[in-house]
Amino acid sequence: MYTYLDPTLTKALMYLEINLISIALVALIHYKTSGLTKMVSQRNFAMAIDAQLVFFTSDTLFAMMFYDVFPKIPLLMFLFKEAYFMSTSLLCFYWFVYFELMQDSPFVKNRTRVRISSALVCVMALILIINLFTGICFHVDEDGVYGRGPLFIVLYLISYPYVFFTCIRAFVRLFKKQYYAQRRMLIKLALFPVLPAIAGVIQFFIPELPVACAALSISTLIIYIDWTDEMISVDPLTHLSNRKTIDYYYEQWQDNKEENASLYLLMVDANKFKSINDTYGHLEGDKALVRIAEAMRLALRGHNRRFNIARYGGDEFVVLIWGESEVAIENLKARIDRTLRRLNKEANSPYDLTVSIGYEKAAPDMSLKDLIELADEHLYAEKAKLR
Repeated sequence: MYTYLDPTLTKALMYLEINLISIALVALIHYKTSGLTKMVSQRNFAMAIDAQLVFFTSDTLFAMMFYDVFPKIPLLMFLFKEAYFMSTSLLCFYWFVYFELMQDSPFVKNRTRVRISSALVCVMALILIINLFTGICFHVDEDGVYGRGPLFIVLYLISYPYVFFTCIRAFVRLFKKQYYAQRRMLIKLALFPVLPAIAGVIQFFIPELPVACAALSISTLIIYIDWTDEMISVDPLTHLSNRKTIDYYYEQWQDNKEENASLYLLMVDANKFKSINDTYGHLEGDKALVRIAEAMRLALRGHNRRFNIARYGGDEFVVLIWGESEVAIENLKARIDRTLRRLNKEANSPYDLTVSIGYEKAAPDMSLKDLIELADEHLYAEKAKLR
C-alpha cells in the first residue's frame, strides 16, 4: 500500500531541503573564512555571507509558515519577509564593495563615496518601514495569506543595481589589456550575478520554485573557491602576486606570444633594506616593502599592455611586462623611482627608501630560471654603481 503526500506538503519539503542545503553550504563557507584575514575586502566578504544567511533563514521560515508546515503567525510571516528584503539589499551592497575592492577600484578607497553608495540600503530600510503601515510593497493578511503590493518591484530595483554595476565594470575590464593579470578574477566577478539573476526571475514569476537560494549559494561557493585560490597565490603583506604566479604568467607568454610584444622581466630590490630593519625595526621594514609595492602598482597603472607584479622573496620583487622596447622599460624604471620618492615624501619617511632595478628581455626558448638569473646580474650591476 502506497502513501501519497499532499502536493503542497511535497513542495514545502522540497523548498525546505534545498534551502537547508544552501544554508549549510554558506554557513560552512562562513566558518572556514572566519578570522583568516583582517583585509578590508574579506571583511566585506564575511558581511555579505552574514546577510546571505539572514536572507536564506528568513526565506525558509516564511515558506514553512506559508505552506502550513509551521503554524501560521501573520505578524511573524510579515517580519520574515521584511528581513528577507532588507538582507537582500545588504548582501548586494556588501558584494558590491567586495567586488570593487577586488578590482582595486579607486571608488572604494574613498570612504565618503562608499557611505554615499550605501544610500540605496537606507532607502530600502525606509520603504520597508513605510510598508509596515501601508502594505504598499507586500502584505500578509489575518489568515496568513501573502500578497504583493503595487510597488513590490521597487524592492528588487533598489537592491540589484549594486551587483550589476560592479559586474558590468568587471566585464568591461576584461577587454582592456592592462587588466590581463586579473583576467581570471574578472571573469568570475562578471559572471557572478548571471545564475542568481536567472533564478531570481524564475522565482519572481513562480514563487513556489525554490531556486534563488540555491543559485546564490552556488555563486558564493565559486567566489569562495576563487578567494582561497587568491589566498594561496597572493603575498599577504604587499597583496601582490607571490612567487608561484611568475611561472604561470611566463608559461602564458610562451604559449600565447603576441605579435610585436616582447616580454621583459624586471628584478626590483630595495637598497640598504637591512639597515632600515636594523635601525627602525621590522615593522617599519614591512611598511617600506608595502610602499615599494604601491609605487610599482601606481607606476604601472597607465601601462597599456599586460603585466604582473609579484613579491619574489624578502625585499625582492619581480615584474613581468609585455613591452614594445627597452626605451619603454627604462621609462618605467624612472616612473617607479619618481613614484617611490613621492610616496616617501607623503609618508614623511625618516630614511631614504630607493630601489635598484635590473631587467632582461625573454627569448622564445629561454627558461624562466635563466631569465631571472640574467635580470639578477643586471640588478647587482645597478647596485654596484650605487656603491
